[in-house]
Amino acid sequence: MPPASLALFWHQHQPYYPDDVSGQTLFPWVRLHGVKDYIGMALHIKEVPEFRCTINLVPSLLDQILRYTERRGSDRHLDVSRMSADALSAEDAVFLIDSFYMANVECMIRPYPRYLELHAKRLPQTDRGEKAIRKFSTSDLRDLQVWFNLTWMHPLLFEEDSELAAFREKGRGWSEDEKLWLLDRQLETLRRVIPLHGELAAGGQVELTTTPFYHPILPLLWDKRSAREAMPGCPLPAYLESYAEDARVQIQRAVEFHTELFGAAPQGMWPSEGSVSHDLVEPIAQAGIRWIATDEEILSHSTDGFVSRDAAGHLRHPEMLYRPWHVDVGENALQVVFRDHGLSDLIGFHYQRNDPQAAANDLIGRVASIGNAVAPHNAGRPALVPIILDGENCWEYYPDGGVKFLRTLYRDAVSDKRIAPCRMIDHLQAFPAADRISRLFAGSWISHNFAIWIGHEEDRTAWDLLHETRRFLIEQTAAGGYSVKQVEAAWREIHIAEGSDWFWWFGDDHSSAQDLLFDQLFRKHLQNVYRLLEQAPPDTLLRPVTSVVRRVLHTTPRALLNVNIDGRETFFEWLNAGHYDPRNERGTMTRVSEGAISALRFGFDAERLCINLAARASGNQTLAELDAILVRFHQPDDVTATIELPRDAAPVIVVRRGREIAPAGSGQVAAADVLELAISRSVLGVAENDHIRFSLELIRNGQSVDRAPAEGEIELTVPHANFDLQMWQA
Repeated sequence: MPPASLALFWHQHQPYYPDDVSGQTLFPWVRLHGVKDYIGMALHIKEVPEFRCTINLVPSLLDQILRYTERRGSDRHLDVSRMSADALSAEDAVFLIDSFYMANVECMIRPYPRYLELHAKRLPQTDRGEKAIRKFSTSDLRDLQVWFNLTWMHPLLFEEDSELAAFREKGRGWSEDEKLWLLDRQLETLRRVIPLHGELAAGGQVELTTTPFYHPILPLLWDKRSAREAMPGCPLPAYLESYAEDARVQIQRAVEFHTELFGAAPQGMWPSEGSVSHDLVEPIAQAGIRWIATDEEILSHSTDGFVSRDAAGHLRHPEMLYRPWHVDVGENALQVVFRDHGLSDLIGFHYQRNDPQAAANDLIGRVASIGNAVAPHNAGRPALVPIILDGENCWEYYPDGGVKFLRTLYRDAVSDKRIAPCRMIDHLQAFPAADRISRLFAGSWISHNFAIWIGHEEDRTAWDLLHETRRFLIEQTAAGGYSVKQVEAAWREIHIAEGSDWFWWFGDDHSSAQDLLFDQLFRKHLQNVYRLLEQAPPDTLLRPVTSVVRRVLHTTPRALLNVNIDGRETFFEWLNAGHYDPRNERGTMTRVSEGAISALRFGFDAERLCINLAARASGNQTLAELDAILVRFHQPDDVTATIELPRDAAPVIVVRRGREIAPAGSGQVAAADVLELAISRSVLGVAENDHIRFSLELIRNGQSVDRAPAEGEIELTVPHANFDLQMWQA
């Protein structure tokens, strides 16, 4: 029986943040992810020379790295980091306090006492920089400048660099010269990223692939009507003209840029957001690309459900998913691989909460099991198991940045005879696709549709603004009077504005503290087209696209509750509770596979915090598979509640403050239709108007299998005596 081909495919991407007309860069993410994830992921692979995988490097990311390293580029956060702490203007000091905590609190701030101390000075939930600034001394400001940059450096860098490790060990009280030393070290690290990837590719460990240059949704550039293949009848923008030529330019320039940078043309491509359509086969193949990847749901819809999952997540005809397919348009052909989105989501959303060695072994075991299941139906060919996800965004949620998980995974994978880590191209050359897709379904890696990028009024407004600006450029160019340099620069701004990331943040699918900045930058690129042609931008580009109403992670309670903890689904008992729906998750990542948690409701009665957990299947069926449920309080941070779920007895709740078990009666739990629990306010040690932050995890076999919320915490304020009256009046 051949070993299963483990095809890990890391997608490394950032949108194009610089405003090349003004020279400003509002976001630091290329630099920060560069010295954390892009260098770290490559170093992990180098540690295990026998390991093989594929890395997708988006040209807009590579171009920005070169902007820092070759063209002396900067960003607003780096500029403020370089300023002497005792010479900061009030504006810069406020920016520093408001912006230098952009890191996962639990994994990137809390482990470092000085950074946590500085974090506490601001009270991020309530204080803006203007209010908090009086609490910060010059030394505090300088240490904040240092810690923000330091925490974004990958853990492996501290292992290989004793000076850097000693610098971090100092912890506080750095001088200006020491701070500048760190920033120089950061730039030196960034300079290593591209050469190290080239070295791994030249040595045969890594296949490097590309994406259309500025990460556009190609099918929507080609034909916005393609959105209706997955969403029949969905509203479309006012202007439906094809931008097929732009799509070809984005593809061809990506291939040319990659070839120039790495000395070899890419053979594979991750179409932005895994977005594909039958129309795109020809231009992608004509650019020299031999294979592309997308999500398993595209295969399901391309085969009319022949390869698909049932309601329980079990695959029909699994052997047909774990192999490449080919799609042909005339003389143009591509091989296509389809990611297992469940395995990909395990790395992106679940393993971060588990023992890293157990998580790595679990993944290897799952891949091996797939190989065993597929082998009898695969004519001696090994199963190809594509695991495809972002290579940067999930690691900040791992306590050690993912080091133990990745080390275990890579080292154990190469020694396990049941699996064979591979570069995608190596498997495709040895076992080329024999099965044909007659028509490739138009969709993306998220829910096999384009809803995130065209499904909201804000999206459609943005597409129309793009069209009007593009039409202006075409008309002005036809009229003449502009230099080649002006026209090329203006088209570059159009191509940047076609990137998927601006549309990602429009609508209510995703949200962040930087929504308005993304909106501003999208419109800035369109405004630049006018300015480059020496014209004033229209008023429509001066107004935000983003509405003021945003989807929130969870709602808050509207009244004191009166619930009976009996595990019964009683609608009116929880009518005024706060509500968390996993579908409301926000951020840079999206989980495609559904977790076990269906909904969470929460609120207070006069004496207790009350929580209602609903699972996707019937309560008893889902809960019967679990060992425990853990409620972890992040504020107050010394309280946990463990709900033990014995197989043949009623659930038991154990509340702990620190290492001490709270008295019996501090908590109550019951499970039937739903799981309900209550925890005494007194054991939490909170009073009126105090903040509470908590998360809830489902535990099976000692491992966390789901969390609510997937990222962050539920945040509540303990109600005061007049809470009901106040809410009623509101």
